[in-house]
This record gives sequence, structure tokens and C-alpha cells, in this order.
Amino acid sequence: MQLSDFDFDLPEDLIATRPASPRSSARLLVANGDEILDQVVTDLVDWLQPGDRLVLNDTKVIPARLTGFRARSGPEGETRAKIEVTLLEPQASGTWMGLLKPLKKIREGEVIVFSDALSATLEHKADGQGELRFNLAGDDFDQALADVGSMPLPPYIAAKRAADEQDKDDYQTVFARNTGAVAAPTASLHFDEPLLERLAAKGVGFTYVTLHVGAGTFLPVKVDDVTKHKMHSEWGQVNEIAAQEIAETKAGGGRVIPVGTTALRLIESAGRGGQIAPWTGATDIFIYPGFTFHVADALMTNFHLPKSTLMMLVSALMGQDRMSRAYDHAISERYRFFSYGDASLLIP
Repeated sequence: MQLSDFDFDLPEDLIATRPASPRSSARLLVANGDEILDQVVTDLVDWLQPGDRLVLNDTKVIPARLTGFRARSGPEGETRAKIEVTLLEPQASGTWMGLLKPLKKIREGEVIVFSDALSATLEHKADGQGELRFNLAGDDFDQALADVGSMPLPPYIAAKRAADEQDKDDYQTVFARNTGAVAAPTASLHFDEPLLERLAAKGVGFTYVTLHVGAGTFLPVKVDDVTKHKMHSEWGQVNEIAAQEIAETKAGGGRVIPVGTTALRLIESAGRGGQIAPWTGATDIFIYPGFTFHVADALMTNFHLPKSTLMMLVSALMGQDRMSRAYDHAISERYRFFSYGDASLLIP
């Protein structure tokens, strides 16, 4: 299985830089076995049945991009250097790992000032990252970060435009509640309250799980033999209530449909024993063709990067030929791609 098997040519102008408005008005490609249909996200109400269950990732994205300055005194007086920080993940010690640019402009022990309220000391450098200890914690840190941080838009959007205030709403799901992600579970961005209410009225259940999406979700695959790729690790939790709801849906004959690859990876991590069970920890599960699914019956997801682990995941669920045909159709019909783009409903 070669990396080139998951490649395709994507016109640059199909990369979405803003989401559909309202959220649920985005287009929805339905791949139902070999059938491909052009729908709208609100048509989910027609595709889901009473007794089906959507699994939603309730992680909350932090405004993880910060710009600050470090000051240094020398023979020529005080000098300042602009430092850009992208927070990656919190550590058990209370520090944060982050990408600092330019990393060579700051020494261990120096302070980066982001605002009158927020600053951080660089404690350690390793592997191109910095370990930062902030002057605030808890709610005070969250508030200061909300005041000065910007949303960590994916590289393919950030290359086209800077994040702005609108992204603080657009790049967050309506059910986000557990803070910790530095990338959004983007398939869930298509849901708004009216759509959730219509689905509930039809008898569709909702289960919330938490997987804090990390920046590693955008890392390229660098090996030709995809089976040798090492997945990044992300923290997740399927609590007892979530596991029970999913198990009851399976037992009752309903379909379990994760919304997004993050929710799918998490419930399959919790179901490696053959059936779903409560689960908490770091998962580096890598799903590619040949994988045996124990929990997910279908998947709602956005359109993914060529040669990415997410292309391998959807190919594992649907088959490579079917996904190739679906993506050819999406490109010819000018669906919008990636985080702010349109959605697909994949039913094996």
C-alpha cells in the first residue's frame, strides 16, 4: 500500500477559506455504497433513522495563536524581538508545549510578554519546540488567552488569510465544552441548533465524547509504505454514559455514526476489544485499508488532504475505489474542501 494510492489533484480554488452560512446550508455528498448523491447538510434528517446515534466530539478549540515580544538588555541598550507562538498541548507539569517563531531569537529563562495580563517564561527547548510556563492558570489563563489569542487556522487557510474575530465563532462547534483542542473537529462545524433539534425530533440520539485534536492532525505522511507511518498521539475520553449509549444503540439495531474522523478514531480506540467500553487516554490509532471496524457503521466527515492519514481512514471504511470515485465527483461538482468546506456522509 503506497502513499501515491491516496493522492489526487485538487484545484486550489476549491479550498474553502470561510464556512457556509448558515452552517447547515453546506453541501453534503452522500456515498451510499456505490451510489453518489448531491445533498445539503440539512438533508441528514432524511438519511438518519429513529434509533440511529450520532457521536459528537465536544472538544473546545483554544485561541492558540499568540504574538508577543521578548526584551533583552545589552551594551546597545534594550532590544525587542517579536515572537509568534502556537500552543500545541498542555503538560502534566502545568506548562505548555508550543511552536515558537523564530525559536533562535529567545533563550531558555527569557520571558515573552503577550499583553499586560499574559506572559510566559521559556523553560526548555527541544525538537524544534519550546516549553512555556505562563504567569496565569485556570480561568484567569483562559480569559487572558481569549482576549489576545487568535484561532489556530489550518496551514492551508492561514496561507491565504489571517485569522480574525469571526473565526472565534466559525472555528468552534455549537456544542464545544471541554477545552483543550488546537484544531477543530471540522465535520461538527456543520451542525447548528435548528438541525440538532430536527434530528432529535426524528428520534436520532446524540452521544458526546472528547478528543482534543492536536496540530499533528496536519502532519504529512513522509513514508512511501503507509503501513510504516507513525501516528501522532491525542488525548481522548469515552465516559461510561457514552459507552453505554453506544452499546445500547448497537444492541437495538441502530447505526452508530461518528461525526468526524476524531470521533471515529476515539470510539474505535475504545472498541478494540470487539465492543465499546469506557476509555480514557492517549490514542495513536492509525486506520488504513484492512482495518476492522467494531463500532462505527458510517461516518460524516469533510473532504481531506491528498496523501493524508484521513484519506486512508475513509478508504478503510468505504474502499479505495469508492473513495476515489467520490472525490472525483466532488471535484467535478466543485464541492468546497478541507476544514471550512462541505461535508460527506459515507455509508459502507
